[in-house]
This record gives sequence, C-alpha cells and structure tokens, in this order.
Amino acid sequence: MSQWDADYIALCKRILSEGREVENRTGINTVKVPSHHFSFDLAAEFPILTTKQLFIRQAVLEMLWIYQAQSNDVRWLQERDVHIWDEWEVDEDGFWNAEQMLPGPDGKLVKQPVRKEFGKEWAHTIGTAYGYIVNKFQLTQTLIDKLKNNPQDRRLVMSLWQNDYLATAVLPSCVWSSEWDVTDGRLNAWVHQRSCDVPLGLPFNVTQYATLLCMLAQVCGLKPGTLDWSIKDAHIYVNQIEPIREQIRRFDENGSYPAPTLWLNPEVADFFAFDNSRDLKDVKLENYRHMGKLLFPIAQ
Repeated sequence: MSQWDADYIALCKRILSEGREVENRTGINTVKVPSHHFSFDLAAEFPILTTKQLFIRQAVLEMLWIYQAQSNDVRWLQERDVHIWDEWEVDEDGFWNAEQMLPGPDGKLVKQPVRKEFGKEWAHTIGTAYGYIVNKFQLTQTLIDKLKNNPQDRRLVMSLWQNDYLATAVLPSCVWSSEWDVTDGRLNAWVHQRSCDVPLGLPFNVTQYATLLCMLAQVCGLKPGTLDWSIKDAHIYVNQIEPIREQIRRFDENGSYPAPTLWLNPEVADFFAFDNSRDLKDVKLENYRHMGKLLFPIAQ
C-alpha cells in the first residue's frame, strides 16, 4: 500500500469532517482546516497518488519551468503541452482579466471584474512570480553551490515570497518556501505552502518537490532523505467534494496500489542538464499503477 495515499485520504476525510466552509476571492466557497503536516521518507517511498492518476510529465515540467528554466513565460509550458497556467497568462496587450470576490463598500465580498495592467513587455507571462523570482535571485544555483561546497550550512533556504514583487505577480506563490539540510549524506527538505487546493494542487506539488529533491541529491552526490510538508489553509472547493468522495470510496473499498519507483537518468550530473523537452527523457515512473482519472474543476 502507498503511505502517501493513506495520508492524503486522511487529510481529505479530516477536511470534510472537521473543516469550516468559508468564502474566498474566487467566488467558490471552500471547506478548510487551518493547517496540516506530512512527512515522507523518500528512501522508502516515492510519493505519487495511486487512488487517482497523476500525470508526472506535466508535474515535473512545471517544476523544471520554475527551478531549471527559471521562466515566468507560460508559452514555455504550452510548447510542451502543459496548460496548468493558461488561466493566469497575461494577454498580448499586457492585461490579465478575471472575476473575483473582492470587498465592496460595506466590506462584504462581492464578485467584481478584475482587469490588471502589467504592460505589453509582460505579455504571456505570470508577472513577477515563481521562475522570475528564482532567476532574479539565482536561487537554484546558490542552493546547489552550497550543497556541494558547504553542506553543513544552516541557511539553505529558497523563498519565492518576495514582498517587492507581490504587486506585479498575477498569483503570488502558493508553495513559497523550502529549507534544505544534509544529514549523514542524505538530502532533506521542509516545504511550506501558504494556501493549498488539496484535490488539484497538493498531489502535483508533493510529487514535484520529491522529484526536485531526488534530482538535487543525484547531482550533489547525496542520497534522498526526508521531505516534510507543512500547509496553511488546506482546503477543498465545494464543487470538488463529489470527486473527492469518489477518491475516498476507492481507497476505503480497495486500499491503494504499491508506490512506484522514480527513475532518473543516472548519467545526468548537472541539474540544468536534465531533459526538459516535451518527452522528459530523463525522468520515468516504473511500475506505476493507478485507479484512473478524476476530474476536478479549477478555481481562479
């Protein structure tokens, strides 16, 4: 049985049984709990859900877009048939348009059109978020250098939350910080997420950072260690509840499949040399069995 499936389903059950329904900027209410925590031993299991199908190609390419290509250009993803960020793409005239719940004159949330001007130079990007921050501060390069040359450093932090660039980001980073350490030759990380769409975002994010950790360990001559994951505001949108109940039913009736194995091309010794083409040639899942797709609506 996959431990990640068991832990994930436990969180879903907790939200549905203990959570509170609240309003938010999207206009679609969520059921939320204020915080949650997971811990993974990547030496024992690679975390990818088996109670639903997760598309690792898209997940890993999004991660490489941020930390390897260090891009905020949505077209990089689209060229690789990844459309996760299409709804947040600044249009060719430099505007981003949406409808969101914002405080009205009486302070209550009211659905209002949002038209945010970025300028044509920001067309097809998500503004100053994610890969923009990684590139500006050379976060990946700095982390790798320290892991190789000063692995006992206690300041191995990558932060995507930079106050100076929040106003010019289409969507400030949800998974925004990671802290790293090396203990007994193993690379460990603690990742924090400020806001967590449990059905859609969390499965992708956990698999992405587990892959990132394994990649960094390989190129730095280390072994994969632990991945701790902390969440503030773990939520399920109300229009996602029925498919989540189906996923819970799958687990309760059938358990889960054994976790698959992550294969990384052992010849790659440079993080920036991992293939990031549409085919993602240097990353594979071995023996991945799953219970099929589940469709969840996305909230903007």
